[in-house]
Amino acid sequence: MLDFPRWKVWSISLVILVGILFAIPSMLPSDLKARYPKFLPSATINLGLDLAGGSQLLLEADQSDAAKQRLQGMEDQVTTELRRTPRVEIGDISTAGGRVSFLVRDPTQVDTAVERLRAITQPVALTGGRDWDVQVIDSTRIVMTPTQAGTQRAMKDAMTVARDVVRRRIDPQGTKEITVINQGTDRILVEVPGVEDPEALKRLIGQTARLEFKLVDMTADPAQVQQGHAPAGSQVLQMAEGGGFIAVKRRVMVSGDQLVDAKQSFDQNGQAVVSIKFNTAGARRFGRVTQENVNKPFAIILDDKVLSAPNINEPILGGQAQISGNFTVESANQLAVSLASGKLPVKLNVIEERTIGPELGKDSIEKGIIASIVATLAVIVFMLITYGRFGVYTTYGLVVNALLILGIMAVFNASLTLPGIAGFVLTIGAAVDANVLINERIREEQRRGRKTLDSIETGYKEASTAIFDANITNVIAAVLMWYFGSGPIRGFAVVLMIGIVTSVFTAVNFTRMLVALWVRRKRPRVLHI
Repeated sequence: MLDFPRWKVWSISLVILVGILFAIPSMLPSDLKARYPKFLPSATINLGLDLAGGSQLLLEADQSDAAKQRLQGMEDQVTTELRRTPRVEIGDISTAGGRVSFLVRDPTQVDTAVERLRAITQPVALTGGRDWDVQVIDSTRIVMTPTQAGTQRAMKDAMTVARDVVRRRIDPQGTKEITVINQGTDRILVEVPGVEDPEALKRLIGQTARLEFKLVDMTADPAQVQQGHAPAGSQVLQMAEGGGFIAVKRRVMVSGDQLVDAKQSFDQNGQAVVSIKFNTAGARRFGRVTQENVNKPFAIILDDKVLSAPNINEPILGGQAQISGNFTVESANQLAVSLASGKLPVKLNVIEERTIGPELGKDSIEKGIIASIVATLAVIVFMLITYGRFGVYTTYGLVVNALLILGIMAVFNASLTLPGIAGFVLTIGAAVDANVLINERIREEQRRGRKTLDSIETGYKEASTAIFDANITNVIAAVLMWYFGSGPIRGFAVVLMIGIVTSVFTAVNFTRMLVALWVRRKRPRVLHI
Protein backbone atom coordinates (compact mmCIF):
# COMPACT_ATOMS: atom_id res chain seq x y z
CA MET A 1 0.00 0.00 0.00
CA LEU A 2 2.90 2.29 0.72
CA ASP A 3 4.36 1.57 -2.69
CA PHE A 4 2.50 4.38 -4.46
CA PRO A 5 5.15 6.06 -6.66
CA ARG A 6 5.31 9.82 -7.01
CA TRP A 7 4.79 9.72 -10.77
CA LYS A 8 1.45 8.01 -10.21
CA VAL A 9 0.42 10.66 -7.67
CA TRP A 10 1.29 13.42 -10.13
CA SER A 11 -0.48 11.64 -13.02
CA ILE A 12 -3.72 11.19 -11.09
CA SER A 13 -3.57 14.76 -9.77
CA LEU A 14 -2.96 16.12 -13.29
CA VAL A 15 -5.93 14.21 -14.74
CA ILE A 16 -8.20 15.53 -12.00
CA LEU A 17 -6.92 19.10 -12.40
CA VAL A 18 -7.52 19.06 -16.16
CA GLY A 19 -11.00 17.62 -15.63
CA ILE A 20 -11.87 20.35 -13.14
CA LEU A 21 -10.59 23.08 -15.49
CA PHE A 22 -12.86 21.79 -18.25
CA ALA A 23 -15.82 21.51 -15.86
CA ILE A 24 -15.61 25.07 -14.50
CA PRO A 25 -16.95 26.97 -17.61
CA SER A 26 -20.16 24.91 -17.62
CA MET A 27 -20.87 25.90 -13.99
CA LEU A 28 -20.24 29.64 -14.36
CA PRO A 29 -23.08 32.13 -14.90
CA SER A 30 -23.01 34.01 -18.19
CA ASP A 31 -21.60 37.25 -16.73
CA LEU A 32 -18.62 35.47 -15.15
CA LYS A 33 -18.14 33.30 -18.22
CA ALA A 34 -17.55 36.42 -20.32
CA ARG A 35 -14.64 37.38 -18.02
CA TYR A 36 -13.19 33.88 -17.87
CA PRO A 37 -9.48 33.87 -18.87
CA LYS A 38 -9.08 33.10 -22.57
CA PHE A 39 -6.06 30.85 -22.08
CA LEU A 40 -8.10 28.40 -19.98
CA PRO A 41 -10.47 25.81 -21.51
CA SER A 42 -13.78 27.41 -22.46
CA ALA A 43 -15.79 24.48 -23.86
CA THR A 44 -19.18 24.08 -22.22
CA ILE A 45 -21.92 21.48 -22.09
CA ASN A 46 -24.79 22.02 -24.52
CA LEU A 47 -28.34 21.76 -23.27
CA GLY A 48 -30.67 19.42 -25.09
CA LEU A 49 -34.02 20.27 -26.62
CA ASP A 50 -35.93 19.46 -23.43
CA LEU A 51 -33.75 21.83 -21.38
CA ALA A 52 -32.80 24.68 -23.73
CA GLY A 53 -35.97 24.66 -25.80
CA GLY A 54 -35.88 24.63 -29.59
CA SER A 55 -37.67 23.26 -32.61
CA GLN A 56 -38.82 19.79 -33.52
CA LEU A 57 -39.95 18.81 -37.02
CA LEU A 58 -41.31 15.56 -38.38
CA LEU A 59 -40.64 15.24 -42.10
CA GLU A 60 -42.30 12.81 -44.50
CA ALA A 61 -41.10 11.81 -47.95
CA ASP A 62 -43.25 12.77 -50.92
CA GLN A 63 -43.91 9.35 -52.49
CA SER A 64 -45.00 10.79 -55.84
CA ASP A 65 -41.87 12.94 -56.06
CA ALA A 66 -39.71 9.93 -55.19
CA ALA A 67 -41.30 7.90 -57.98
CA LYS A 68 -40.87 10.80 -60.42
CA GLN A 69 -37.20 11.22 -59.56
CA ARG A 70 -36.60 7.51 -59.93
CA LEU A 71 -38.18 7.50 -63.38
CA GLN A 72 -36.12 10.52 -64.47
CA GLY A 73 -32.97 8.88 -63.15
CA MET A 74 -33.64 5.72 -65.13
CA GLU A 75 -34.46 7.81 -68.21
CA ASP A 76 -31.02 9.42 -68.00
CA GLN A 77 -29.37 6.04 -67.49
CA VAL A 78 -31.14 4.56 -70.51
CA THR A 79 -30.12 7.49 -72.71
CA THR A 80 -26.49 7.31 -71.60
CA GLU A 81 -26.25 3.52 -71.88
CA LEU A 82 -27.73 3.26 -75.37
CA ARG A 83 -25.44 6.01 -76.71
CA ARG A 84 -22.40 3.88 -76.05
CA THR A 85 -20.67 2.35 -79.04
CA PRO A 86 -22.21 0.60 -80.88
CA ARG A 87 -25.00 3.14 -80.50
CA VAL A 88 -28.61 1.97 -80.34
CA GLU A 89 -30.95 4.42 -82.07
CA ILE A 90 -34.21 4.97 -80.18
CA GLY A 91 -37.23 7.25 -80.38
CA ASP A 92 -38.47 9.66 -77.70
CA ILE A 93 -38.56 8.21 -74.21
CA SER A 94 -41.85 8.30 -72.33
CA THR A 95 -42.30 8.07 -68.55
CA ALA A 96 -46.11 7.99 -68.66
CA GLY A 97 -47.87 5.49 -66.43
CA GLY A 98 -44.93 5.17 -64.05
CA ARG A 99 -42.86 3.26 -66.63
CA VAL A 100 -39.95 4.07 -68.93
CA SER A 101 -40.75 3.12 -72.53
CA PHE A 102 -39.29 3.82 -75.96
CA LEU A 103 -39.05 2.43 -79.49
CA VAL A 104 -35.87 0.90 -80.93
CA ARG A 105 -35.58 2.16 -84.50
CA ASP A 106 -33.62 -0.85 -85.77
CA PRO A 107 -35.37 -4.17 -84.89
CA THR A 108 -32.03 -6.00 -85.09
CA GLN A 109 -30.77 -3.96 -82.09
CA VAL A 110 -33.61 -4.86 -79.72
CA ASP A 111 -31.72 -7.77 -78.12
CA THR A 112 -28.62 -5.60 -77.68
CA ALA A 113 -30.70 -2.87 -76.02
CA VAL A 114 -32.41 -5.34 -73.67
CA GLU A 115 -29.07 -6.87 -72.69
CA ARG A 116 -27.58 -3.46 -71.88
CA LEU A 117 -30.60 -2.30 -69.91
CA ARG A 118 -30.79 -5.48 -67.83
CA ALA A 119 -27.14 -4.94 -66.98
CA ILE A 120 -27.91 -1.55 -65.37
CA THR A 121 -30.69 -2.95 -63.18
CA GLN A 122 -29.72 -4.11 -59.70
CA PRO A 123 -30.57 -7.31 -57.82
CA VAL A 124 -32.70 -6.94 -54.70
CA ALA A 125 -31.38 -8.89 -51.73
CA LEU A 126 -33.37 -11.90 -50.48
CA THR A 127 -36.10 -11.57 -53.13
CA GLY A 128 -34.14 -13.05 -56.00
CA GLY A 129 -35.57 -10.37 -58.32
CA ARG A 130 -34.28 -7.06 -59.64
CA ASP A 131 -35.27 -3.43 -59.10
CA TRP A 132 -36.60 -3.02 -62.66
CA ASP A 133 -38.39 -5.39 -65.04
CA VAL A 134 -37.30 -5.09 -68.69
CA GLN A 135 -39.83 -6.30 -71.29
CA VAL A 136 -40.18 -6.13 -75.06
CA ILE A 137 -43.65 -5.26 -76.39
CA ASP A 138 -44.70 -5.37 -80.08
CA SER A 139 -41.20 -6.54 -81.06
CA THR A 140 -39.60 -3.02 -81.00
CA ARG A 141 -40.93 -1.25 -77.89
CA ILE A 142 -39.02 -1.74 -74.65
CA VAL A 143 -40.78 -1.07 -71.35
CA MET A 144 -39.00 -0.81 -67.98
CA THR A 145 -41.25 -1.13 -64.93
CA PRO A 146 -40.07 -0.54 -61.34
CA THR A 147 -40.63 -3.56 -59.09
CA GLN A 148 -42.16 -3.27 -55.62
CA ALA A 149 -39.04 -4.66 -53.94
CA GLY A 150 -36.87 -2.23 -55.91
CA THR A 151 -39.11 0.69 -54.97
CA GLN A 152 -38.93 -0.18 -51.28
CA ARG A 153 -35.15 -0.45 -51.38
CA ALA A 154 -34.86 2.81 -53.31
CA MET A 155 -37.01 4.58 -50.71
CA LYS A 156 -34.89 3.19 -47.87
CA ASP A 157 -31.68 4.32 -49.57
CA ALA A 158 -33.18 7.73 -50.37
CA MET A 159 -34.25 8.30 -46.75
CA THR A 160 -30.77 7.38 -45.51
CA VAL A 161 -29.22 9.92 -47.87
CA ALA A 162 -31.91 12.49 -47.01
CA ARG A 163 -31.16 12.11 -43.30
CA ASP A 164 -27.45 12.81 -43.89
CA VAL A 165 -28.24 15.79 -46.16
CA VAL A 166 -30.58 17.29 -43.57
CA ARG A 167 -27.93 16.89 -40.87
CA ARG A 168 -25.28 18.61 -43.04
CA ARG A 169 -27.61 21.51 -43.81
CA ILE A 170 -28.45 22.19 -40.18
CA ASP A 171 -24.95 21.54 -38.88
CA PRO A 172 -22.37 22.03 -41.66
CA GLN A 173 -19.45 22.03 -39.20
CA GLY A 174 -20.67 19.00 -37.27
CA THR A 175 -20.38 20.79 -33.92
CA LYS A 176 -24.03 21.13 -32.86
CA GLU A 177 -25.83 18.56 -30.77
CA ILE A 178 -28.85 17.93 -32.98
CA THR A 179 -31.01 14.87 -33.47
CA VAL A 180 -31.75 13.69 -37.01
CA ILE A 181 -33.07 10.13 -37.16
CA ASN A 182 -35.21 8.01 -39.47
CA GLN A 183 -38.64 7.00 -38.23
CA GLY A 184 -40.24 4.14 -40.09
CA THR A 185 -39.64 3.87 -43.82
CA ASP A 186 -40.48 7.38 -45.00
CA ARG A 187 -40.11 9.83 -42.09
CA ILE A 188 -37.29 11.81 -40.47
CA LEU A 189 -37.41 13.36 -36.99
CA VAL A 190 -35.38 16.56 -36.54
CA GLU A 191 -34.69 18.17 -33.15
CA VAL A 192 -32.58 21.34 -32.95
CA PRO A 193 -31.96 22.78 -29.45
CA GLY A 194 -31.81 26.56 -29.09
CA VAL A 195 -33.59 27.32 -32.39
CA GLU A 196 -37.01 28.85 -31.83
CA ASP A 197 -37.72 29.83 -35.44
CA PRO A 198 -39.12 26.71 -37.13
CA GLU A 199 -39.89 28.66 -40.31
CA ALA A 200 -36.19 29.32 -41.01
CA LEU A 201 -35.46 25.70 -40.22
CA LYS A 202 -38.16 24.52 -42.61
CA ARG A 203 -36.86 26.75 -45.40
CA LEU A 204 -33.38 25.34 -44.96
CA ILE A 205 -34.46 21.72 -44.77
CA GLY A 206 -37.37 21.77 -47.19
CA GLN A 207 -35.40 23.02 -50.17
CA THR A 208 -34.63 20.00 -52.32
CA ALA A 209 -31.69 21.93 -53.89
CA ARG A 210 -31.88 20.02 -57.16
CA LEU A 211 -29.70 22.21 -59.36
CA GLU A 212 -29.65 21.74 -63.14
CA PHE A 213 -28.28 23.60 -66.14
CA LYS A 214 -30.31 23.18 -69.36
CA LEU A 215 -30.33 24.90 -72.74
CA VAL A 216 -33.27 27.15 -73.54
CA ASP A 217 -35.38 25.91 -76.47
CA MET A 218 -35.33 28.88 -78.88
CA THR A 219 -37.64 27.08 -81.37
CA ALA A 220 -40.59 27.04 -78.99
CA ASP A 221 -43.59 29.25 -79.72
CA PRO A 222 -43.86 31.80 -76.86
CA ALA A 223 -47.65 31.74 -76.99
CA GLN A 224 -47.69 27.93 -76.71
CA VAL A 225 -45.12 28.02 -73.91
CA GLN A 226 -47.30 30.36 -71.83
CA GLN A 227 -50.12 27.81 -72.22
CA GLY A 228 -47.83 25.05 -70.98
CA HIS A 229 -46.99 23.42 -74.32
CA ALA A 230 -43.43 22.73 -75.49
CA PRO A 231 -41.93 20.99 -78.54
CA ALA A 232 -40.90 17.32 -78.33
CA GLY A 233 -37.74 16.89 -76.25
CA SER A 234 -38.41 20.05 -74.24
CA GLN A 235 -40.39 21.00 -71.16
CA VAL A 236 -42.06 24.11 -69.78
CA LEU A 237 -40.81 25.48 -66.46
CA GLN A 238 -41.86 28.48 -64.43
CA MET A 239 -39.52 31.39 -63.85
CA ALA A 240 -38.76 32.20 -60.23
CA GLU A 241 -40.54 35.15 -58.59
CA GLY A 242 -43.59 34.73 -60.85
CA GLY A 243 -41.82 35.66 -64.08
CA GLY A 244 -43.89 33.56 -66.47
CA PHE A 245 -42.84 30.38 -68.24
CA ILE A 246 -39.93 29.27 -70.38
CA ALA A 247 -39.22 26.22 -72.54
CA VAL A 248 -35.97 24.32 -71.89
CA LYS A 249 -34.43 21.19 -73.31
CA ARG A 250 -35.08 18.08 -71.25
CA ARG A 251 -31.45 16.99 -71.45
CA VAL A 252 -29.41 18.17 -68.46
CA MET A 253 -26.14 19.89 -69.35
CA VAL A 254 -24.67 19.71 -65.85
CA SER A 255 -26.34 18.86 -62.55
CA GLY A 256 -25.73 19.74 -58.93
CA ASP A 257 -24.41 16.21 -58.33
CA GLN A 258 -21.13 17.41 -59.85
CA LEU A 259 -20.67 20.33 -57.45
CA VAL A 260 -17.77 20.29 -55.01
CA ASP A 261 -18.29 23.71 -53.43
CA ALA A 262 -20.88 26.47 -53.12
CA LYS A 263 -20.63 29.72 -51.18
CA GLN A 264 -22.27 33.12 -51.01
CA SER A 265 -20.40 35.98 -52.70
CA PHE A 266 -21.04 39.20 -54.64
CA ASP A 267 -20.94 39.98 -58.36
CA GLN A 268 -19.36 43.05 -60.00
CA ASN A 269 -22.50 45.06 -59.23
CA GLY A 270 -22.43 44.23 -55.54
CA GLN A 271 -25.44 41.90 -55.78
CA ALA A 272 -25.53 38.74 -53.67
CA VAL A 273 -24.85 35.62 -55.75
CA VAL A 274 -23.87 32.01 -55.16
CA SER A 275 -20.46 31.00 -56.48
CA ILE A 276 -20.21 27.33 -57.40
CA LYS A 277 -17.38 25.03 -58.38
CA PHE A 278 -17.69 21.76 -60.30
CA ASN A 279 -15.61 18.63 -59.99
CA THR A 280 -13.28 17.61 -62.83
CA ALA A 281 -15.95 15.75 -64.83
CA GLY A 282 -18.52 18.52 -64.32
CA ALA A 283 -16.03 21.25 -65.29
CA ARG A 284 -15.07 19.41 -68.45
CA ARG A 285 -18.69 18.84 -69.44
CA PHE A 286 -19.77 22.40 -68.61
CA GLY A 287 -16.87 23.80 -70.62
CA ARG A 288 -17.65 21.60 -73.63
CA VAL A 289 -21.38 22.45 -73.64
CA THR A 290 -20.75 26.22 -73.36
CA GLN A 291 -18.15 26.03 -76.16
CA GLU A 292 -20.69 24.35 -78.43
CA ASN A 293 -23.49 26.81 -77.59
CA VAL A 294 -21.91 30.28 -77.62
CA ASN A 295 -24.49 33.07 -78.07
CA LYS A 296 -27.30 30.80 -76.89
CA PRO A 297 -29.16 31.15 -73.56
CA PHE A 298 -29.13 28.47 -70.92
CA ALA A 299 -31.35 28.09 -67.87
CA ILE A 300 -30.18 27.77 -64.26
CA ILE A 301 -32.87 25.63 -62.66
CA LEU A 302 -33.38 25.04 -58.95
CA ASP A 303 -36.10 22.61 -57.88
CA ASP A 304 -37.85 22.88 -61.27
CA LYS A 305 -37.93 26.69 -61.19
CA VAL A 306 -35.72 28.80 -63.46
CA LEU A 307 -33.65 31.25 -61.42
CA SER A 308 -32.23 32.96 -64.50
CA ALA A 309 -31.54 32.31 -68.17
CA PRO A 310 -28.33 34.18 -69.10
CA ASN A 311 -26.73 34.16 -72.53
CA ILE A 312 -23.51 32.21 -73.12
CA ASN A 313 -21.28 35.03 -74.37
CA GLU A 314 -18.12 32.91 -74.28
CA PRO A 315 -17.08 29.42 -73.17
CA ILE A 316 -17.17 29.03 -69.38
CA LEU A 317 -13.99 27.13 -68.58
CA GLY A 318 -12.33 26.30 -65.27
CA GLY A 319 -15.38 24.71 -63.65
CA GLN A 320 -16.57 27.85 -61.85
CA ALA A 321 -19.79 29.79 -62.29
CA GLN A 322 -22.18 32.13 -60.50
CA ILE A 323 -25.89 31.77 -59.80
CA SER A 324 -27.85 35.01 -59.65
CA GLY A 325 -31.54 35.53 -59.03
CA ASN A 326 -32.52 38.52 -56.87
CA PHE A 327 -30.91 37.03 -53.77
CA THR A 328 -30.43 38.67 -50.42
CA VAL A 329 -27.25 37.83 -48.55
CA GLU A 330 -29.24 35.54 -46.25
CA SER A 331 -31.09 33.69 -49.03
CA ALA A 332 -27.88 33.33 -51.06
CA ASN A 333 -26.12 31.89 -48.03
CA GLN A 334 -28.99 29.46 -47.39
CA LEU A 335 -28.87 28.29 -51.02
CA ALA A 336 -25.09 27.86 -50.81
CA VAL A 337 -25.47 25.70 -47.71
CA SER A 338 -28.17 23.62 -49.40
CA LEU A 339 -26.09 23.10 -52.54
CA ALA A 340 -22.90 22.34 -50.63
CA SER A 341 -24.66 19.77 -48.45
CA GLY A 342 -26.04 17.96 -51.51
CA LYS A 343 -29.49 17.71 -52.99
CA LEU A 344 -32.28 15.86 -51.28
CA PRO A 345 -33.01 12.66 -53.20
CA VAL A 346 -36.69 13.06 -52.37
CA LYS A 347 -38.91 15.98 -51.46
CA LEU A 348 -39.67 16.19 -47.73
CA ASN A 349 -42.90 17.63 -46.38
CA VAL A 350 -43.33 18.90 -42.82
CA ILE A 351 -46.24 17.01 -41.26
CA GLU A 352 -45.68 18.05 -37.66
CA GLU A 353 -43.79 20.85 -35.92
CA ARG A 354 -43.29 21.82 -32.30
CA THR A 355 -41.59 24.77 -30.66
CA ILE A 356 -40.45 24.13 -27.11
CA GLY A 357 -39.73 27.17 -24.93
CA PRO A 358 -36.83 27.26 -22.46
CA GLU A 359 -39.10 27.86 -19.46
CA LEU A 360 -39.85 24.15 -19.01
CA GLY A 361 -36.16 23.37 -19.36
CA LYS A 362 -35.23 25.97 -16.73
CA ASP A 363 -37.61 24.39 -14.26
CA SER A 364 -36.25 20.92 -15.07
CA ILE A 365 -32.66 22.09 -14.60
CA GLU A 366 -33.47 23.60 -11.19
CA LYS A 367 -35.24 20.45 -10.02
CA GLY A 368 -32.44 18.30 -11.45
CA ILE A 369 -29.83 20.30 -9.56
CA ILE A 370 -31.82 19.97 -6.35
CA ALA A 371 -32.16 16.21 -6.90
CA SER A 372 -28.42 15.91 -7.57
CA ILE A 373 -27.51 17.87 -4.42
CA VAL A 374 -29.93 15.93 -2.21
CA ALA A 375 -28.74 12.58 -3.61
CA THR A 376 -25.10 13.53 -3.16
CA LEU A 377 -25.61 14.78 0.42
CA ALA A 378 -27.58 11.66 1.35
CA VAL A 379 -24.83 9.41 0.00
CA ILE A 380 -22.13 11.47 1.76
CA VAL A 381 -23.93 11.30 5.13
CA PHE A 382 -24.39 7.55 4.79
CA MET A 383 -20.73 6.96 3.89
CA LEU A 384 -19.45 9.17 6.72
CA ILE A 385 -21.60 7.41 9.31
CA THR A 386 -20.77 3.94 8.01
CA TYR A 387 -17.05 4.18 7.21
CA GLY A 388 -15.65 7.19 9.08
CA ARG A 389 -12.31 8.34 7.62
CA PHE A 390 -12.78 6.11 4.58
CA GLY A 391 -16.17 7.73 4.11
CA VAL A 392 -14.38 11.10 3.94
CA TYR A 393 -12.19 9.77 1.14
CA THR A 394 -15.28 8.44 -0.60
CA THR A 395 -16.82 11.93 -0.33
CA TYR A 396 -13.76 13.46 -1.99
CA GLY A 397 -14.10 10.84 -4.70
CA LEU A 398 -17.77 11.70 -5.25
CA VAL A 399 -17.04 15.41 -5.68
CA VAL A 400 -14.15 14.74 -8.06
CA ASN A 401 -16.30 12.22 -9.95
CA ALA A 402 -19.05 14.79 -10.51
CA LEU A 403 -16.55 17.37 -11.77
CA LEU A 404 -14.89 14.85 -14.10
CA ILE A 405 -18.27 13.95 -15.62
CA LEU A 406 -18.96 17.61 -16.37
CA GLY A 407 -15.43 18.14 -17.70
CA ILE A 408 -15.53 15.16 -20.07
CA MET A 409 -18.97 16.15 -21.36
CA ALA A 410 -17.64 19.65 -22.05
CA VAL A 411 -14.58 18.28 -23.89
CA PHE A 412 -16.80 16.27 -26.26
CA ASN A 413 -19.33 19.11 -26.52
CA ALA A 414 -22.02 16.67 -25.39
CA SER A 415 -25.61 17.64 -24.75
CA LEU A 416 -27.21 17.42 -21.34
CA THR A 417 -30.84 16.33 -21.53
CA LEU A 418 -33.45 15.67 -18.86
CA PRO A 419 -32.73 11.92 -18.99
CA GLY A 420 -29.05 12.90 -18.84
CA ILE A 421 -29.69 14.61 -15.50
CA ALA A 422 -31.35 11.39 -14.35
CA GLY A 423 -28.25 9.50 -15.48
CA PHE A 424 -26.09 11.96 -13.56
CA VAL A 425 -28.06 11.45 -10.34
CA LEU A 426 -28.00 7.68 -10.83
CA THR A 427 -24.25 7.76 -11.44
CA ILE A 428 -23.62 9.73 -8.23
CA GLY A 429 -25.68 7.22 -6.25
CA ALA A 430 -24.02 4.21 -7.87
CA ALA A 431 -20.51 5.69 -7.77
CA VAL A 432 -20.03 4.60 -4.16
CA ASP A 433 -20.63 0.94 -5.04
CA ALA A 434 -16.94 0.48 -5.72
CA ASN A 435 -15.98 2.14 -2.44
CA VAL A 436 -18.48 0.01 -0.54
CA LEU A 437 -16.93 -3.14 -2.05
CA ILE A 438 -13.43 -1.95 -1.13
CA ASN A 439 -14.34 -0.88 2.41
CA GLU A 440 -16.28 -4.05 3.16
CA ARG A 441 -13.41 -6.15 1.86
CA ILE A 442 -10.99 -4.27 4.15
CA ARG A 443 -13.35 -4.96 7.08
CA GLU A 444 -13.46 -8.63 6.16
CA GLU A 445 -9.67 -8.87 6.03
CA GLN A 446 -9.45 -7.23 9.48
CA ARG A 447 -11.88 -9.76 10.89
CA ARG A 448 -9.61 -12.50 9.57
CA GLY A 449 -6.82 -11.07 11.68
CA ARG A 450 -4.69 -9.43 9.03
CA LYS A 451 -2.54 -6.43 9.88
CA THR A 452 -3.65 -2.93 8.97
CA LEU A 453 -1.49 -2.50 5.87
CA ASP A 454 -2.24 -6.01 4.65
CA SER A 455 -5.97 -5.45 5.09
CA ILE A 456 -5.92 -2.24 3.05
CA GLU A 457 -3.71 -3.71 0.35
CA THR A 458 -5.78 -6.90 0.02
CA GLY A 459 -9.05 -4.98 0.17
CA TYR A 460 -8.17 -2.79 -2.80
CA LYS A 461 -6.55 -5.62 -4.75
CA GLU A 462 -9.30 -8.20 -4.34
CA ALA A 463 -12.20 -5.77 -4.73
CA SER A 464 -10.79 -4.30 -7.96
CA THR A 465 -11.55 -7.46 -9.97
CA ALA A 466 -15.21 -7.46 -8.93
CA ILE A 467 -15.44 -3.71 -9.56
CA PHE A 468 -14.11 -3.97 -13.10
CA ASP A 469 -16.31 -6.97 -13.95
CA ALA A 470 -19.46 -5.29 -12.66
CA ASN A 471 -18.81 -2.00 -14.44
CA ILE A 472 -17.85 -3.60 -17.76
CA THR A 473 -21.34 -5.11 -17.94
CA ASN A 474 -22.81 -1.67 -17.21
CA VAL A 475 -20.70 -0.09 -19.95
CA ILE A 476 -21.86 -2.73 -22.43
CA ALA A 477 -25.49 -1.96 -21.58
CA ALA A 478 -24.85 1.79 -21.92
CA VAL A 479 -23.11 1.34 -25.29
CA LEU A 480 -26.05 -0.70 -26.60
CA MET A 481 -28.51 1.97 -25.40
CA TRP A 482 -26.45 4.64 -27.15
CA TYR A 483 -26.12 2.66 -30.39
CA PHE A 484 -29.72 1.53 -30.75
CA GLY A 485 -31.42 4.39 -28.91
CA SER A 486 -32.16 7.93 -29.96
CA GLY A 487 -32.82 11.32 -28.42
CA PRO A 488 -33.44 11.02 -24.65
CA ILE A 489 -32.16 7.42 -24.47
CA ARG A 490 -28.84 8.45 -25.98
CA GLY A 491 -28.56 11.38 -23.58
CA PHE A 492 -29.02 9.01 -20.64
CA ALA A 493 -26.53 6.50 -22.08
CA VAL A 494 -23.82 9.12 -22.67
CA VAL A 495 -23.90 10.39 -19.08
CA LEU A 496 -24.08 6.82 -17.76
CA MET A 497 -21.00 5.71 -19.77
CA ILE A 498 -18.95 8.70 -18.68
CA GLY A 499 -20.08 8.29 -15.07
CA ILE A 500 -19.11 4.62 -14.97
CA VAL A 501 -15.60 5.34 -16.23
CA THR A 502 -15.02 8.27 -13.87
CA SER A 503 -16.49 6.48 -10.84
CA VAL A 504 -14.15 3.51 -11.33
CA PHE A 505 -11.21 5.89 -11.73
CA THR A 506 -11.99 7.85 -8.58
CA ALA A 507 -12.80 4.76 -6.49
CA VAL A 508 -9.88 2.56 -7.52
CA ASN A 509 -7.19 5.17 -8.14
CA PHE A 510 -8.02 8.49 -6.51
CA THR A 511 -9.26 7.20 -3.14
CA ARG A 512 -6.44 4.65 -3.05
CA MET A 513 -3.98 7.49 -3.53
CA LEU A 514 -5.53 9.40 -0.62
CA VAL A 515 -5.43 6.33 1.61
CA ALA A 516 -1.82 5.57 0.63
CA LEU A 517 -0.70 9.10 1.44
CA TRP A 518 -2.48 8.97 4.80
CA VAL A 519 -1.01 5.57 5.69
CA ARG A 520 2.48 6.66 4.68
CA ARG A 521 2.17 9.77 6.84
CA LYS A 522 0.39 8.42 9.94
CA ARG A 523 1.38 4.73 9.99
CA PRO A 524 -1.88 3.69 11.74
CA ARG A 525 -1.93 0.46 13.77
CA VAL A 526 -5.72 0.25 14.03
CA LEU A 527 -8.39 1.03 11.42
CA HIS A 528 -11.75 2.45 12.45
CA ILE A 529 -13.85 1.46 9.47
